[in-house]
Amino acid sequence: MKTEGGRFSRGFKAALLETMVKTPAVEPAPRAGSTSAGSAASAGKFDTSFETLPAYQAFRTQRAVADALHLNFPFYRVHDAMAGARSVIAGQPVVNFASYDYLGLNGHPDITAAVIEATKTWGTSVSASRITAGERDFHRQLERALADIYEADDALVFVSGHATAISTVAALLGPKDLILHDSLIHNCVVVGAQLSGATRRPFPHNDLAGLEAMLAATRDKFERVMIITEGLFSMDGDGPDLARLVEIKDRFDCWLMVDEAHSVGVLGATGRGIAEQAGIDPRRVDIWLGTLSKTLVSCGGYVAGSRPLIDFLKLAAPGMVYSVGMPAPAALAALTAIEIMRREPARVARLQANGQLFLRLAREAGLDVGTSAGYAVTPVIIGDSLRTVLLAERLLKRGINAFPIVPPGVPEKSARLRFFISSEHTEAEIRAAVAATAEEVAGVEREGISLGTIAKLMIKRAT
Repeated sequence: MKTEGGRFSRGFKAALLETMVKTPAVEPAPRAGSTSAGSAASAGKFDTSFETLPAYQAFRTQRAVADALHLNFPFYRVHDAMAGARSVIAGQPVVNFASYDYLGLNGHPDITAAVIEATKTWGTSVSASRITAGERDFHRQLERALADIYEADDALVFVSGHATAISTVAALLGPKDLILHDSLIHNCVVVGAQLSGATRRPFPHNDLAGLEAMLAATRDKFERVMIITEGLFSMDGDGPDLARLVEIKDRFDCWLMVDEAHSVGVLGATGRGIAEQAGIDPRRVDIWLGTLSKTLVSCGGYVAGSRPLIDFLKLAAPGMVYSVGMPAPAALAALTAIEIMRREPARVARLQANGQLFLRLAREAGLDVGTSAGYAVTPVIIGDSLRTVLLAERLLKRGINAFPIVPPGVPEKSARLRFFISSEHTEAEIRAAVAATAEEVAGVEREGISLGTIAKLMIKRAT
């Protein structure tokens, strides 16, 4: 894209306007004339087109802008190789900062061997829900290993991490209860809270004084109250003060749920998560929630806690009762990953060192890393969505894959490139990635590319 004095060229503006003119808004289907009485009376009266959904209209506009900027669609991009610290996209080798294989275990020979043997022995499905005919010993082995991480009585594994949170929250709470969650909590918790029928109120991100004030004002109006946070936030790379959270939940008689999706294998000297890092007895947290798809390179989710909690969820959580049991290959992949994490703590140490290096270099380069603590997740906050997508495209051309996160994945005006750090990234790769990012950020700022500029062109088109 050519610019004039660091701004959009006239040729680019003309090309953009022409592209957008060729992408007209989709009008609702015309209403048919009224008919005789009966069920046919409303035929054609209401819009049944998917194309007229407001979100789809916004998507079409975004694609038009991307086409005018010669940007490839950044979503659902195909990888041509096993993704870890490195990958291959469209035939091009890349250093990969978009996958959450934090300890580099995807493709580990021990895990591959365990999965092959499990498939030979058990097949690819248990062919039933666990409550009926799908219970297997490997489920219980994995659950014991997960419970051990938290010194918990027991654990329960689900076939979906997202469904784990939805099912657990929805099963435990009802209309007489209150859910207080961090404002940046993952979507799965929000959906579970909505389905529960409980009152849901977010507190400002990691603002425990704000949480305490909300409890002081409302605790006695509800039967049960659950506080929900994350061990490491997936968009910002920071976490809460667990010691203070435990004290607050005890004082106000609440349940505390901590989502460890991005903190197991990442926090603590041996990767046992935020409780190990904070020096807190993990049994002081009521509900540990997590996924098997990040550090544990499998698929599914888990809950760990007291025996009554797990016994209850076995009978009441929809994602457990009405879903197929976890297949052997997924269970054995996660179980073997836990065993490797235990015997190779050097992987955790390398990950943490790499995370701190990335954070330090990014700050030195003047990049906005927000509140990241420099573990496995560090964002480079850009603000403008269009600039963020453009940056990701330019970095990809330089062999660096960092995914653009834009609203609604993050709040408005806080679009960012998210860098997932792995124990297997080299120092040279991290240094090169930070340097390239700083160069490209400076470039798009000089060019003045932004959604605001595009909006002005859209207004020009409309008038």
